[in-house]
Amino acid sequence: MRVMAQIAMVMNLDKCIGCHTCSVTCKQTWTNRTGTEYAWFNNVETRPGQGYPRGHEDQEKWKGGWRLKHGRLVPRTGGRARRLARLFANPELPTLDDYYQPWTYDYDNLISAPLGEDLPTARPRSLTDGRPTAVTWGPNWDDDLGGGPEQLAADPVLRKLNDQVRLAYEQAFMFYLPRICEHCLNPSCVAVCPSGALYKRIEDGIVLVDQDRCRGWRMCVSGCPYKKVYFNHHTGKAEKCTFCYPRIEAGEPTVCSETCVGRLRYLGVMLYDADRVGAAAAVRDEQDLYPAQLDCFLDPHDPQVARAAEESGIPHDWLTAARRSPVYALISTYRLALPLHPEYRTLPMVWYVPPLSPVVDALSETGHDGEDPAGLFAAIDALRIPLAYLAELFTAGDPAPVEAALCRLAAMRAHMRRVNLNEPQDPAIAASVGLDERSITAMYRLLALAKYDERYVIPTTYGGGTPAPRDGGGCSLDGEGGPGMLQALGAGPEAAPAPSGTPAGAVPADRVNLLNWNGRGKPAGLFPRRQGTRP
Repeated sequence: MRVMAQIAMVMNLDKCIGCHTCSVTCKQTWTNRTGTEYAWFNNVETRPGQGYPRGHEDQEKWKGGWRLKHGRLVPRTGGRARRLARLFANPELPTLDDYYQPWTYDYDNLISAPLGEDLPTARPRSLTDGRPTAVTWGPNWDDDLGGGPEQLAADPVLRKLNDQVRLAYEQAFMFYLPRICEHCLNPSCVAVCPSGALYKRIEDGIVLVDQDRCRGWRMCVSGCPYKKVYFNHHTGKAEKCTFCYPRIEAGEPTVCSETCVGRLRYLGVMLYDADRVGAAAAVRDEQDLYPAQLDCFLDPHDPQVARAAEESGIPHDWLTAARRSPVYALISTYRLALPLHPEYRTLPMVWYVPPLSPVVDALSETGHDGEDPAGLFAAIDALRIPLAYLAELFTAGDPAPVEAALCRLAAMRAHMRRVNLNEPQDPAIAASVGLDERSITAMYRLLALAKYDERYVIPTTYGGGTPAPRDGGGCSLDGEGGPGMLQALGAGPEAAPAPSGTPAGAVPADRVNLLNWNGRGKPAGLFPRRQGTRP
């Protein structure tokens, strides 16, 4: 057993109202600069719909994630030779039109237009080249079924259900699906990166891009099945959701969680056995991927797991946080949260509680009691959004786990109705879904009444594998080779000498910060120079 810890997220889709506040705050925090106009690390999609970028779930077209080949996991993009052959011309890479052409409006025309009989207008202009453009798509174009039946027919998930579902536009039920990077246990974007720029942090499992090592090959963009890696056309680098790691390191929630109006996001620590990840991702039947990933998660209350975690270097406060984790409760204890598209075999770590809300209205319209337990359980099979659609999203087409989660939500609703109306309790309601009254009350508190420190249980960061201080203590930057020290300043025999006059600890003059580069010319330091050549 090799215990590792990961900060994971659960979203309760019953609470999402589609306000996009999480998207806007994330945009202002992380992608409000040149080159990222089209990038939304967090976006909220309306389902059914094509999503962002359009049709990103069609892996027959985009070749994202993993597939089994002779019992072994291989990237859908192919082996190294195939990826090398497509290094400079990748037909499986989404174009800007697949995302959308970012635009602004020519507001200056409203102010500077000369007097005349016609009212001046603010026409849309592209944010990439400044030319007039037509607004034909956007990151939330499916919002409130704005695309209509013709657009909905292009939903990759809905296409799989054509023989089972006849979607009526007037009666279609919508729900909102917020999406961020999944920070997977088995990330395909990390596996296909030729330069090794993408990596998964040991201490908290967050997947990041090393901007210094990234060479802009964009294989990570095509390799990610969720299409949550973006190419910055201004810097020539890949960028993605960082899970707000500076906030996580300080024990604070992500920006999208902090600003969520519906309070639908939960953050916590999950312990898992790293030795089981490969076997879990390689199970033969796609519908076994969800239970296989559940088997990877470890019970933090188990003394044996606690000892193994301490032997692996996981701090005591992280183990304590794992025991209080709302994410562990929703995923493993109550079995309410489900992974998004487990069939991609990346073992995602952002999970979702499926939506139940419309079932009460559906029952009430037929003249039945919308809160009656028997009616609720029976109506789950007749939801206006088909159970099969939710199963295609969360359990690779297996409806049983989705139905079980929805039945537990329905049982919680029926039980709490009796509590609120001071009616006699019926233990059979909780027992019918494998719970007792105490568990169902705790589940209700977590989903409906949980306070800030109950929804976000995040310990402060620790250095995974950081060596002990030398010479009895002191700052790690006091000696050469410590964390944060530049290799170019004498960290090894292959290090290039620092330019003359460079003070100790300063950035050498031949290094370039591509985030501040204007994209013109070839700045010094853009390419590494050969040994023995002068700068």
